[in-house]
Amino acid sequence: MVASKLAVLLECIAPDRTMDEVARRVDTAVNSFSGPAGRITDFEEFRRRVVVFVRHVEAGVWRFHEPVDADFRFDWGRCLQLLMKEYGPNGEKAAFEMARTGTEGGIYRVLKDLARRLGRQCAEDEIAARILHYWNGLSIRERLAAPDEYLNRFGHLLPSELTEGSAGRVRANFPKVLREHPSLMQRFLRIGRS
Repeated sequence: MVASKLAVLLECIAPDRTMDEVARRVDTAVNSFSGPAGRITDFEEFRRRVVVFVRHVEAGVWRFHEPVDADFRFDWGRCLQLLMKEYGPNGEKAAFEMARTGTEGGIYRVLKDLARRLGRQCAEDEIAARILHYWNGLSIRERLAAPDEYLNRFGHLLPSELTEGSAGRVRANFPKVLREHPSLMQRFLRIGRS
């Protein structure tokens, strides 16, 4: 039996091929990073260390042989966004305080948190790109049929507010539902192992 386009996509965005794979690459990058340990009391040194680390992790995630050396201000802006997502609106201050005092795991914890956040973001970007490629390759008829196929296979795993009636929310937001699919499957698999 020939797999449908949706089945092929779902296999391509399965957690073990996206989220878990990116997490493995992140772990490898983190474990291969060599930088001075201990407290960092200078904010500029903190910024430099964070940028170098994020470049190193990205190189590992995207399988570059060397980290890409881009503009420091641009890279710091991206790091700042990660810090704010991880620690709130004053993320850089909270993270620097951890690095300066060594509390709550110090700089090591900050870097691990950034790596985890970056990994999640990279996996989400990879999943979104695969879904966009799939969706743009469908005819109108295929776009209308895909939610039915998905609901037949996975509707029982979705919250009832999404599937009530004719599952209009799923049909209207199908690419978004697909972006959530790997996380749904990962949660389902974790429950099954418990």
